[in-house]
Order: sequence, then structure tokens, then C-alpha cells
Amino acid sequence: MSNDDCIFCKISSGRDEKTQLVYEDEQFVSFKDHKPGSDTHYLVVPKEHLDSCKVLTGEHVDLIKRMKEIGKELVKDVDQNQVRFGFHWPPIILIKHLHLHVIAPVTGMSFMSRLIFRENSWWFVSPEYMIERLTKLK
Repeated sequence: MSNDDCIFCKISSGRDEKTQLVYEDEQFVSFKDHKPGSDTHYLVVPKEHLDSCKVLTGEHVDLIKRMKEIGKELVKDVDQNQVRFGFHWPPIILIKHLHLHVIAPVTGMSFMSRLIFRENSWWFVSPEYMIERLTKLK
């Protein structure tokens, strides 16, 4: 299910010709963030429209795990200690469509990027946090 007004739904369905996909399968797409937080910054997006982390249930644990697997594959040649994975936590989201940020290297992030993408803060949570939280909802 997609939302006609959502830019990530347009990208994942191929209706946005400006965005080049770096990954696609039946459930997910990935592309470069248009405002990168470091040298490498991808977004992993489910094709199904889900507003944010807050709408997820225990049934979505595998979805989060798969998103991180895709993200890790995208940066497999990067020192994994230099990769930040995370989701913005509402209400601090600009685009209401679930997306995982994959950012590297962490040491290349600006002060503002380190603030915006601060791991396990009130506004940016790791996939591990989400998996733990969702597992408790099962």
C-alpha cells in the first residue's frame, strides 16, 4: 500500500525519476540521502507505506532486521565501527515514511550531523533498540 503524496512511496514505486536506486527487491528500496550526514549516507525504505517507528508492532521485527541487513550490505566495504544505523523517532521526522539511515564514516560527520543522528537519543534510535522494543510487543 502506498500514499500518493509521500515522496518515498513515489521513489519506491518508480514514479520519481530523479532518484537513482542503489538497491531494490520486492519489499525494499535504497537510495542516497539528498542531504548526506557524511561521505556515505543511504536510506533503506520499505515499499509498504508505514508512517514511522511508532506504528510498528511485534510483527515488524523481521522487517527491521531485513532493513539493517540491506544497510550492512550497502556498506560492506566500510569499517563497521564507522557506520551508524538508525531511525528518527517521532515527532522528529521530516518524511512520514519509515526509513533506516545508513551513515559512514561516523568520524566524517559534522557537528550538526552528530547531533541529528545521535545514536539512541530521544530522536534517533538504533535498529537494535527497535528490535528489542518490538519483541516485547509480541
